[in-house]
Amino acid sequence: MAAVFTKVFLVVVLLTFSLRVWLALRHSRHIATHRAAVPDEFAADVPLTEHQLAADYTRAKIRLGLTSAAIDLLLLLALTLGGGIDLLWALAGALSRQPIWQGTLFIAASTLVSSLISLPLSLYSTFSIEARFGFNKMTLGLFLRDGIKGLLIGALIGLPLVALALWLMAISGRHWWLWLWFVWSGFSLLLMVIYPTLIAPLFNRFSPLADEALKARIEALLARTGFRSQGVFVMDGSKRSSHGNAYFTGFGSAKRIVFFDTLITHLTPAEIEAVLAHELGHFKLRHVLKRILATFALSLISLWLLGQLVDASWFYQGLGVASTGPAQALLLFFLVLPAFTFPLTPLMSRLSRRHEFEADDFAARQTDARDLISALVKLYRDNASTLTPDPLYSAFYDSHPPATLRIAHLKGKPS
Repeated sequence: MAAVFTKVFLVVVLLTFSLRVWLALRHSRHIATHRAAVPDEFAADVPLTEHQLAADYTRAKIRLGLTSAAIDLLLLLALTLGGGIDLLWALAGALSRQPIWQGTLFIAASTLVSSLISLPLSLYSTFSIEARFGFNKMTLGLFLRDGIKGLLIGALIGLPLVALALWLMAISGRHWWLWLWFVWSGFSLLLMVIYPTLIAPLFNRFSPLADEALKARIEALLARTGFRSQGVFVMDGSKRSSHGNAYFTGFGSAKRIVFFDTLITHLTPAEIEAVLAHELGHFKLRHVLKRILATFALSLISLWLLGQLVDASWFYQGLGVASTGPAQALLLFFLVLPAFTFPLTPLMSRLSRRHEFEADDFAARQTDARDLISALVKLYRDNASTLTPDPLYSAFYDSHPPATLRIAHLKGKPS
């Protein structure tokens, strides 16, 4: 059984990697083929030079993504069939033989190894690609401070959670996976509540919206749509990047609206209102709730499956791991699971794109569709988003509809 599972694992992992590479190369070639001309729908609004910059920027990110995928594959094989997990388990055992602490140190060590291996790519992305195309505003000092803060917060939150998970796996009997699911779900909801006020301010400054006219316009939209939040805030995103964005954060009564300061600068009040109406659409149409419930359902299925594998010797042996136990099972499962669930990616992407169309429809009912169109065109330009993605790549990966389809959909709405 172990030998069969090894072959299945290798076939699935290599097929997944090959498909990722093939789709990425298709995407890059398609963008290069259409680099010489702006699509007719955008010819009046997007200069050829900006269209070409977006093409070059996207292709640079594709090349980096291919490198990252290759490194991820090598790391996965090194940790599993290459004996890395057994080595990390032995190193953790040198520090503690108590099962829960050894397991916690083991998972922490594997996370640290993964983070250190990805660090050069993150540096290259920030200080080469983002800087070359005029987006990066970060200094090396800020980059390092962000990284250290992230590690400390991850350790403060993650290590106790891992220890709790291992303790539940040890004492809860056959149905430990159900108890762990309850804990994980509750923790996820708690994190949504505390993130806006306790964690996010450690990285960015959030100031109440100072533009009274814009604030009044937004409050009128919120009243019109029956939406309540803790307030409208402007985030100093410009100290890290010139990219613009807007988002909702929090959960329940802790919800707040956040605009990047770059977006406030580049969009008109009517366009900002239209972008906000789109985001409100996700809440009013229960997209956020549906995604949370879907995540909880998938996590329940995943933990149940892990419960069937935790005592299966072929699972460990088939992945080249001699040591067995809850910590090894937990790490192995979440290392291997993405390769086996990769075929579900286009289904999730399609659902997300449908939600985006529905949110656009909601925004077009609450505001002038032309304002949302002009806002989207500016965001495509300011973020150097390609206007000519490969259709198959887009269908497989993209959570948002391609620009041409999205604008055409909105133009069909009454103004």
